[in-house]
Amino acid sequence: MRSTQTRRIGLAGILALVLALFGLAPTASAAEPGPADLTFTTDSATTTPGGTVNLSMTLTNNRTYDVWFIHQTIEPTWLTTQRPDLKYGFTGCSLATAAGSVPCTGTGPADLGTNYGATIPPGQSRTVTLTLQVAADSGCNGNIGFYSYFYAEFSDSSNTSGGPVYTPETRVLCA
Repeated sequence: MRSTQTRRIGLAGILALVLALFGLAPTASAAEPGPADLTFTTDSATTTPGGTVNLSMTLTNNRTYDVWFIHQTIEPTWLTTQRPDLKYGFTGCSLATAAGSVPCTGTGPADLGTNYGATIPPGQSRTVTLTLQVAADSGCNGNIGFYSYFYAEFSDSSNTSGGPVYTPETRVLCA
C-alpha cells in the first residue's frame, strides 16, 4: 500500500510542478508596450526662486491606428501642495513639430489634450513642453512635482487611459 501511495504523491507532485511552470511562464503580451505611453522629462533638476524649468511631456502611439483625441490632466503632487510657500505657475506651452515649435493653448491643471496637435500616426510621438515659472518670492529648499492621467481615442474607435504618470521633481534651491 505504501508503494501505491508514494506513486500517487509523486505523480501529483510532478503534475503540480508542470502546472506551476506553465502558470508562471511569461506571456508574449506582458512584454508588449501599452497602446499609448506618456513620459516626462525636465531640462533641469533644480532652479532658484524667479527661475524657470521646461517640463516636456511626450505621448507615444504604440497602436496600429491613429490617435484622434487626447485628454490629459496635470496636477501637483500631494507633497508639493503641502508647501504653501512654493509659488509657481505654467507660463508657456509649445508643441514640437517637424517645422519647429508652435505655441499651444490649454495650459493649467486640466484639458491639456488639445496641445498635442492633430492626429498622432502609429509609432509616432508628440512632445508638448510647459514652462514652469517659479515666483521670485517663492520659498526654497522644497520640491515641485506633478502627476498626470490621460485618455486617448484611436481611429478604430478603441480607447485607452493611463496614469498616474509622475514628472521628475524640481528642487527649488535658495540662491
